[in-house]
Amino acid sequence: MKTVSIVICSFILAIGMAASGFFISETLYKSKVALNTADVKGLAERRVKADTAYWSISYTVHGNSSSQISELYSRSESNQAQIIQLLTESGFSLEEIKPGVINYNKHEYRNEQQELVDVDHYLTGEIEVQTSNVDLVAQVRSKLNKLISQGLSIQNNAPLYYFTKLNEIKPSMLKEATKNARIAANEFATNAGVKVGGIRNASQGSFVIRDVGQSYSDTDKIEKDVRVVTSITFFLTE
Repeated sequence: MKTVSIVICSFILAIGMAASGFFISETLYKSKVALNTADVKGLAERRVKADTAYWSISYTVHGNSSSQISELYSRSESNQAQIIQLLTESGFSLEEIKPGVINYNKHEYRNEQQELVDVDHYLTGEIEVQTSNVDLVAQVRSKLNKLISQGLSIQNNAPLYYFTKLNEIKPSMLKEATKNARIAANEFATNAGVKVGGIRNASQGSFVIRDVGQSYSDTDKIEKDVRVVTSITFFLTE
């Protein structure tokens, strides 16, 4: 019986020592991995040009009598036709020009006794231009001044410029960012007297599009900057 007890105790002790050895070696292995890696970031940037523009033009006519409303509609339709003619003569196609509805509003003026003293009747229309010819938008905007000088009440709204082909440049930018990250890792490794091995893990940051020279806006200018930063952990070898 005593012999059996000794055997059992020896067996338990052996298991304990084996387990201890495993955890010690595992800890040393993880420590070695942690110590023999380099965390670096890689940046890639591109200067791109917007490929789509949205431009809206508003026009307004008004009168101070409800009897003029019919005449105001005729004037508003005439203004719309003049604007569309200028746009087509400047190079835009009818498919790129989208006339909107003409909206009616009135503004009442009252004295201190809340008595009605005057009424303004307004008709406002809008024309939207959606085009891939972004340079033409910039050229034609100033031509609206000609219509303004003829008495048209026009609001020449600022165009919105978009870059929609990000997916086309993503692969090459990620490749460049990874390459730049490896260059940074090589600099670190050279100073440490080791070599850069394979990638242990990597994470991609968001692609950011900004107007050239701007920190926030991304629709005001035709020229834009695209950037992405990747975070990569490389193995280091002796």
